[in-house]
Amino acid sequence: MLVAGLGAGHARAEDGHDLWLRYRPLPAAQADAARGHATQLVAGTASATQAVTRAELLRGLGGLLGHAPVPADAVSRDGAIVVGTPASSPLVAGLHLDLHDLGREGYLIRSVVLDGHPATVIAGNDDIGVLYGAFGLLRRLQTGQPIDRLDLRERPRVQLRVLDHWDNLDGSVERGYAGASIWDWWRLPDYLPPRYTDYARANASIGINGTVLNNVNADPLILSHAYLEKVAALAGVFRPYGIRVYLSVRFSAPIEVGGLKTADPLDPQVQRWWRGKADEIYRLIPDFGGFLVKANSEGQPGPQDYHRSHADGANMLAAALAPHGGVVMWRAFVYANKPGEDRIKQAYGEFKPLDGKFAANVLLQVKNGPLDFQPREPFNPLFGAMPKTQLMMEFQITKEYLGFATHLVYLGPLYQEALAADTMEHGKGSTVAKVVDGTLDGHALTGMAGVANIGADRDWCGSVFNQANWYVFGRLAWDPTLSARAIAEEWTRMTFGNDEAVVRPVVDMMMGSREAAVDYMTPLGLAHLMGHGHHYGPEPWDASGPRADWTPVYFHRADKGGIGFDRTASGSDAVAQYAPPVANEFASLRQIPDEYLLWFHHVPWSYRMRSGRTLWDELVRHYTQGVEDVARMRETWAGLKGHIDDERYRQVATFLAIQQREAQWWRDACIAYFQSINGLPLPAGYAPPAHPLKYYQSLSFKYVPGYSAW
Repeated sequence: MLVAGLGAGHARAEDGHDLWLRYRPLPAAQADAARGHATQLVAGTASATQAVTRAELLRGLGGLLGHAPVPADAVSRDGAIVVGTPASSPLVAGLHLDLHDLGREGYLIRSVVLDGHPATVIAGNDDIGVLYGAFGLLRRLQTGQPIDRLDLRERPRVQLRVLDHWDNLDGSVERGYAGASIWDWWRLPDYLPPRYTDYARANASIGINGTVLNNVNADPLILSHAYLEKVAALAGVFRPYGIRVYLSVRFSAPIEVGGLKTADPLDPQVQRWWRGKADEIYRLIPDFGGFLVKANSEGQPGPQDYHRSHADGANMLAAALAPHGGVVMWRAFVYANKPGEDRIKQAYGEFKPLDGKFAANVLLQVKNGPLDFQPREPFNPLFGAMPKTQLMMEFQITKEYLGFATHLVYLGPLYQEALAADTMEHGKGSTVAKVVDGTLDGHALTGMAGVANIGADRDWCGSVFNQANWYVFGRLAWDPTLSARAIAEEWTRMTFGNDEAVVRPVVDMMMGSREAAVDYMTPLGLAHLMGHGHHYGPEPWDASGPRADWTPVYFHRADKGGIGFDRTASGSDAVAQYAPPVANEFASLRQIPDEYLLWFHHVPWSYRMRSGRTLWDELVRHYTQGVEDVARMRETWAGLKGHIDDERYRQVATFLAIQQREAQWWRDACIAYFQSINGLPLPAGYAPPAHPLKYYQSLSFKYVPGYSAW
């Protein structure tokens, strides 16, 4: 379980299971300084959320400070911590705190005087806000910050902060790299292992307030009554932590579960079926969150099967959920197999005409980029094109295209890059973050989703550093303007301790890791060069598969004359989907940033880059730089031996060795292939690939983690 430290002097194995909630004893001086501010704990237990808040503070403070504060009903000594809402605590009510702008989930932490004694109050308008405040105070202690003279106010900037689990009912996880699903559907609803509570605690500690339990490629069986009872059991575990459950639903469920002959969203029978199903769900789960839908995408059924629009389908489901306060999260990841049409343009083409036509309880869930969670993509143009529609961000936390579990790739810079991108929708400063948090276009219903990287592995995420991606997602969903570096430092201190000799090099590793992966996988705007189906390793030569836009050659378009996808007016004109200032920058060879060059332009191999090097030489340099950066990460980690506990040190050291080997593979296979196309020599000083191209093309992998058929 995610339990606190057992007290100073008790050594414990560090296998990663405790995540960032380790609560290990602080250094003596720091613990002594903080202990005087945590002598008593005045906290109620009238509700389930109040009870878990009190338990968390006792657990956390007991582990960090060596002993827990004394539970009390009143403040009788200096240094008490008082927890509650004005409705639940007469002490909090008597302080007449200004909580009006904190909403339901916000909190205030303030140093006050109560009955003549210095105290710390954690207050909110609702129990869940107080729980978030408790985690906020513990986070402050864990990261080595003082807890005297406090005056902190926080509230989430995004309303729905949701994990999307791509977990299947058979226990497999699509694009999962941390073992099987944590949901044991067979033993639910009767058996509820402690891991479910641990999961809820971890999510609440970073402000996540929703979980979609099943794969977007949904099995309709999830809507059967037997499975809804299982879902209700999980909802009961999560409820005290402020987490609502959601379900991915298959659009054709009225046929497969309901026995109807159609799933046409305008058919009255279909509408009645969904209303009845919603009523059934809410009888079992009164705080059910709603539905996530993947429709008319990659073979999934949807409203277009009946010549209806996405808005018709989403609004039909929204009408069934609306009386209960539920929402529909309708995914914008759609594309058809249309020869000659640029795949990345299709979602915009389908959804832009529907702007303003979605119901008030519908969120259009949009991936950060227009393709598919690649190591780097420009921001999705839908974020600057649908001001009358509530758009929620979809990030991928599981690293489908970024080395699975074994590559150290901290996703904070990727998330921050996407959120800080300027859509120019209303002029300069119209960032994606402002679209997502609703401030740009005045939307009240907002959301951010992350495709979870959680599995049954002891360390939850397949590696210690993958936990940082779960963590940074939650923190940025709470506040999309936070700094990825500040969050990395926060996570490092909570995960490895506050030793500056560890914190500084680890944070530097994390902050450079994503760029290293881009360099050894898809530099200069390349994308989708991975192996077919399983997405493991490089296959830039691949032209197989049932459709062209699932193949690397479709995206890189390398030929004797050059490389890259022309998306300017002379090509697919995908640039026209962006606001004119953005489109002009992307369309101009002189203005476009190097990192997006080959995404938008087909460029001659001899093209002279800003560096003065030719494109070919620059490409080889980036591929090589990525491998060298991983080698430096290994050296940095090796220098931390003795500063990190043995078990976690060995895991990371082993995985970095794998990453360096696979980065070299990516570099060599891609260079060998592109060299076979252009016939150019390598720039001076750069080593040739270790093997001929035929060797890399001969590699085959049948069983690869995370690949499950739909």
